[in-house]
Amino acid sequence: MDALVTAGGVPSRDDPLYEYSQGESKALIDIAGKPMVQWVLDAISDAKKVENVVVVGIDESSGVTCKKPTSFIPNHGNMIDNIRAGTEEVVNINPDAKYMLIVSGDIPAISPEMVDWTVDTCMETQDDMYYSVVEREVMEKRFPGSKRTYTKLKGIHLSGGDMSVVSKDSVLSKQGLWNRLEAARKNPLKSAALVGFDTLFLILFRLVDLDGAVKNASKRLKLKARAVVSPYAEIAMDIDKPHQLEILRADLSK
Repeated sequence: MDALVTAGGVPSRDDPLYEYSQGESKALIDIAGKPMVQWVLDAISDAKKVENVVVVGIDESSGVTCKKPTSFIPNHGNMIDNIRAGTEEVVNINPDAKYMLIVSGDIPAISPEMVDWTVDTCMETQDDMYYSVVEREVMEKRFPGSKRTYTKLKGIHLSGGDMSVVSKDSVLSKQGLWNRLEAARKNPLKSAALVGFDTLFLILFRLVDLDGAVKNASKRLKLKARAVVSPYAEIAMDIDKPHQLEILRADLSK
């Protein structure tokens, strides 16, 4: 499977991470002597299930490297457009590609084993989209004090992961999810309608479990989605706040 690494986010001046990035990509913030995204690329380099890599948002001048054949494409302005552009590049490299592994450039604690586990587990079925989640107990045991945001469902609290698998067609087809996301992204009501107000209501009041939430969202989004509960807290430990950056600097310096 080919991997798409998103590294296009640039903190604005009012972002708490701006003092660390100084106008550069967040993915290039130093962590224990390496750019944040280099840790991600090192994990992918030694993953057995990844063949080619596309990095979106930075170029070769950043100095980051990967052992796998790697292409760099520029930032296209937002996550939706970056993933679409990255998918197009994946198809240019590998016209037979059916799925892609999408990895955020700000989860530096991941390992090759975590990458391979995610690919293997997702490919046990043939759905359109696989979204990784991590249980609260797993997150807080591995990263106490990380202060993650959790979705509270019936019987379980979950943090969203930043390593997912999506089908090429779900991104590039005219009827695919990405076209609808693009049309809705400036309209909160349209965005909510994509998953359905009934689903949002059920989640808000904790009236559905994980399977029920996925089933309802899949029906609304008109695709086959699957939530993958990962045993690895690292895939949900993205860096959004300075205290999370410091936790991972201390962790990875070991």
